[in-house]
Parts: sequence; C-alpha cells; structure tokens
Amino acid sequence: MAEIIVAGGGIGGLAAALAVAARQHRVTVLERQDTFAEYGAGIQLAPNAFHALDRLGVGARVRERAVFIDELRLMDGPTGRRLAGMPLTGRYRARFGNPYAVVHRGDLYQALLDACRADDRITLHPGCAVTGYRQDPDRVAALTAAGERFTGTALIGADGIRSAVRAQLVGDGRPRVSGHTIYRAVIPMCQVPRELRWNAVTLWAGPRWHFVHYPIGGGEFLNLAATRDDGARAEVTGRPVARAHVLGEFPGLGRTARRLLELGDGWRSWVLCDRDPVDRWVDGRVALLGDAAHPMLQYAAQGACTALEDAVVLGRFLAVGALPQGLGAYAAHRRARTARIQLLAREMGNRLYHVSGAQARERDRMLAALSTDDMYDAAAWLHGPDALDAGLRRRGAHLALVPTNGDTTVTSVGQSAEPLRAAA
Repeated sequence: MAEIIVAGGGIGGLAAALAVAARQHRVTVLERQDTFAEYGAGIQLAPNAFHALDRLGVGARVRERAVFIDELRLMDGPTGRRLAGMPLTGRYRARFGNPYAVVHRGDLYQALLDACRADDRITLHPGCAVTGYRQDPDRVAALTAAGERFTGTALIGADGIRSAVRAQLVGDGRPRVSGHTIYRAVIPMCQVPRELRWNAVTLWAGPRWHFVHYPIGGGEFLNLAATRDDGARAEVTGRPVARAHVLGEFPGLGRTARRLLELGDGWRSWVLCDRDPVDRWVDGRVALLGDAAHPMLQYAAQGACTALEDAVVLGRFLAVGALPQGLGAYAAHRRARTARIQLLAREMGNRLYHVSGAQARERDRMLAALSTDDMYDAAAWLHGPDALDAGLRRRGAHLALVPTNGDTTVTSVGQSAEPLRAAA
C-alpha cells in the first residue's frame, strides 16, 4: 500500500484521491483554504465526465442535481438568428453512453467531498498551502507555507492553474492572460420569464464577445456568463462588478438575449487565463493533474471533464505500475489528448464565438452544411465512451467545426502535426 499526497482539494484533487484510494492506497489531501469548499457557478459535464464519475463511484449522486440538457444551441448574438444546434437526447445519449448535463459547481464538488469523507483511506487537511516539494529515490515530501512536511511515496500536484507544484516541476512562470473578461451571475429561475426557460445550453455569438446561459441546481437557477474580448492584461479573479458596467459591455446584443442579460445581478468578473501545453508532467515521484497540468479556457467546456479523466487514469496506472513508473505511464497516456483540448478551446474563442464580417459568414456557411450526424462524428473523440481508454489512438480523426485559414498543430507534446479544427 502506497501513501499518496495530493496537493489541492478542488474537483481534480478530490477525484484523484477517490481514484487512488480505490486502488487500496492511503491518501492525504492538502488544501490551501481553511475549508473544503467550491465556489463559482455553472459547469457543463459532457458524457466523458460521467464515464469518469461513474468509475469514481459518484455518478449517481451528481445526476441527482444535474439538469440533462436537450440541445447545445449557437445563435447569432446581434440578430438572434439560429446558427446551429446539436440535439443531446435519444441518439446522442445512445451513441455516447451518457447524457450531457449542467450542474452547479458546488453540487459536483459536494458529491466528491462526501465520498472522500466516507473513505477511511483518505485524510483531508484544510489550511495547508503546499509551496513545493523535496524527494529522494524512495520518498517525497510536500512542503507547506506553515513549515510542515507531509511525506509519502508520491505527490500529485492538483493545485490549480497557479500550482506551486508546477512552478517547481515545470517553471513556466505565470499563466497566459487571454485578454478575455468573463462576467458571471446566477439568478433564481422564478425570475426568468417562462418563455425563456430553455432546457439548452444557449450561446449568443457576436463580434469580440459571446453570452451563454443554462439552468443549474436541478433547474432552480439560471447560470449567466458573458465574455468580452477586451484585451485585458491583468489577472482578475471574482471581482464584484456593477450591473450597469456589464450591460454596457454588450451593446450589440439582440433583443431576446438582452432580456436575459438584464436579469443578471450580483455580477463578478474574471480575466480568463490558460497555459501552453507542456511535455513535462512528472518529476520522479511527483506528477501534475487537472489545471496544474493542462489549464484551458472554458470554450470547449472540458476543464472539469479532463480533470476527472486524469483522476481515473492515474488510479489505473498506480494500481498496475510501480512508482514512479506508473506516474510516467499516466502522463504519457494523458498529454496528447489534453494538449489537443487546450488548443481547441483557444480556437473556439478566436474562430467560432468572437468572429465578425467575412469570418462570421464563413462560419455560418460551414455550420449550415453540417448534419446532426456530422456533429456527432465531430464530437466523438471528445465526448465518446473510449476517451478514458483510447487516448488519441485514432489520431487521424479530427473535428471540422471551426473555419480554418491556417492550421493549428499540436507538436509540443510529440504528436504528429495534425490540423486542429475542432469545436464540440
């Protein structure tokens, strides 16, 4: 039985603890905050997330508070014209083996936290900010801001986009600031006119902005998220912002979308950040996971999904491989897939959601030509049931939903140059 230290008690860290404990290892989770809690609003869970949640033993619990969405819908923000829609009911669920759902981030987190608390192989330590690590050939110690040392046979850095473990392991500085500001609010569904209570993830795309909304909390709330490509250069996390400011940032929004945006209150803002994909996830007995390994923009709605996948794959390789070889196998299995999704998310913002003029017309023509089956085929590598097992075995498959005026390739992780033309 190994003793695994997990730095970070977020979604990825708790999922990793469950996956590793299921392989009969003891796990200690170190969380920098004084309590184990998850803040934020809505989160989208594609079928690949539910495949992972089921393997972690919490899928049924998450489903209790999830809203199972009927459609992903893309609208022209200024005119209100429907551009495309991907149905998510019968044939979609049959093909991908699970539903597409939206949840409150806290509902997902609570399911993971309760499962960790119920497992006597997992110990949770709040108020322990990991600042780095030290290791020898047989052991590794996580060092904390309070001067404590937690020692085990492996350390998993799941401490987020500003990971202290990554800073020591990779040393790539601060996150990349995208230049996009997102404004978020959650409102009671009872405040939403009945004709606007759609069981869909609806995205209104406009020139250098987009607005997305969907129900969460078992349908009791509406999640609102409006993003502006405003060239922001400073990191901002959860800053309160006046309602009038948010409304003023989207003057071109059409009538129906504007009605929904005007319902928002208690707005907070974030400047979106990510990092470039990297080859190095492992240093001896230390490995990265989730946002510490592959932080991505939200545009592919895969950040939490890929962290959950990471956890399941990590558990598998810690069961069958000796340390530290198991960590290396885990990283090798995950790097190419997550790098592809990181770059996909950037492309979706730049070439699907925020375009105007000739680029928007090209996008509209491309979307109009796609059948439902075309969309399912395009999403198969991302949402499909083999994501946990196959990685990128089918590397020849790619999506073709983003208009290209030049290819984006994934070469930094050793993958053969492959056009990245994906949007799920």
